[in-house]
Amino acid sequence: MEFRDLKAQYQRYKVDIDTAVAQVMRSGIFIAGPEVKTLEQRLAEYVGVRHCITCANGTKAMTLLMMAWDIGPGDAVFVPDFTFFSTGEIVAFRGATPIFIDVEWETFNMDPQKLDKSIQNVIDEGVLKPKVIIPVDLFGLPANFPRILKIAKKYNLKVMEDAAQGFGGSIDGKKAGSFGDAATTSFFPAKPLGCYGDGGAIFTDDDTLAVLLRSLKVHGKGEDKYDNVRIGVNSRLDTIQAAILNVKLTAFMEHELEDVNRVYRMYNERLKETVLTPIIPEGYESSFAQYTIKLKNKEQRDLLQASHKSAGIPSMIYYPKPMHKQQAFIENQCNENCFEVTNALCNTVLSLPMHPYLTEGDIEQVVENIRRNLK
Repeated sequence: MEFRDLKAQYQRYKVDIDTAVAQVMRSGIFIAGPEVKTLEQRLAEYVGVRHCITCANGTKAMTLLMMAWDIGPGDAVFVPDFTFFSTGEIVAFRGATPIFIDVEWETFNMDPQKLDKSIQNVIDEGVLKPKVIIPVDLFGLPANFPRILKIAKKYNLKVMEDAAQGFGGSIDGKKAGSFGDAATTSFFPAKPLGCYGDGGAIFTDDDTLAVLLRSLKVHGKGEDKYDNVRIGVNSRLDTIQAAILNVKLTAFMEHELEDVNRVYRMYNERLKETVLTPIIPEGYESSFAQYTIKLKNKEQRDLLQASHKSAGIPSMIYYPKPMHKQQAFIENQCNENCFEVTNALCNTVLSLPMHPYLTEGDIEQVVENIRRNLK
């Protein structure tokens, strides 16, 4: 059994993927080939925004936005405490200060009430200037943007949606990647839409921002790559990865998003009396980058994971350590009482195998092992 079965996906679309890659090889256009432009147009249309700017990876996508918005020393950027390191890293990389926000127990996502309080605290202290909120669509579920966007407007802050795990999710039909001033995603292989290497993208309706980002990602180019009007970086999605993603995007739209939600419903129905299962609020749809349950405590969680391993069932812990406890952020002074939910989640969460090609037999094997251990 695979945690996320990329091999099964490849076998199903082998002919299409091999053909797409071979076409790039024949063309010899390995950077900025026509497949990249096609992918950007399709992604923008799917998400429902004017512009999609592809780049080297999801982390660089966020970094490019920090550059475009001139975020730097003295600025405060608000990020969830329960997420992957890169969301805070790109803030510190620019010399700004990440302010960690606790999350909601039910959704794993940034707690709007605690966000509002934290912004006001920063303003009252008068040391840092609040600039940006970065909500993360954790495990595939969009953050609470209806409330977060109101808070951003209240304090005149920009919102950057980190949709690395959320691509395909939605709120009342509005797709992840279309919230806030701009959004980013990752095409890391294990993501809901992943390539066969690294890749990322930025989504926005802002025409001026899109032009700036296209310049920044290619050494600050002006009219062409030999006309450099600003300091930029080298961050491009190569043509082979774009060709692969064009095939996989079709599969994602045709059945994969629907299939992971089918798996979610089967898991929930079989586990609802045994463990705390994921909660999807009314009007929301998740793309289920992960299917994550909650156990009673760390001991129970760790014993269950060990049992899964013995039974040949893969599982993962996202995340064993909160952002505010990472060594890289040791200089950030944090009040431990502000992260009660995150600390609890780090000790109790366990993610189970989740992908569109999971069979009912696979699900039954996972469920039976959980029931047997928690009986």
